[in-house]
Amino acid sequence: MKPFTAVLGILLGSLVSITVSLGGVLLVFWILRAESPRYGAEMPELLRSTGIFFVLAALAAGGFVGMLRKARWRLACLGLLWAGLIGTGWYYWPA
Repeated sequence: MKPFTAVLGILLGSLVSITVSLGGVLLVFWILRAESPRYGAEMPELLRSTGIFFVLAALAAGGFVGMLRKARWRLACLGLLWAGLIGTGWYYWPA
């Protein structure tokens, strides 16, 4: 395994971990939304964040599999991953 593939695997694991954690928080907020209106108010942003990290995790998984198989489409997938990471950083950067 090449070093970049190992780094991509670490990134994939981190993105999957973030996605699963956000999904867990989303589930808890959905269950408790009747107890406090604040939980309901946080749902749209939490859904958006979960979706963003799910897409990033899917792109990282595609890039990782492409790197292992040395597929021709891996560069397109990795380019989309980099664009997604830059876009996510831009989205979450404090104004």
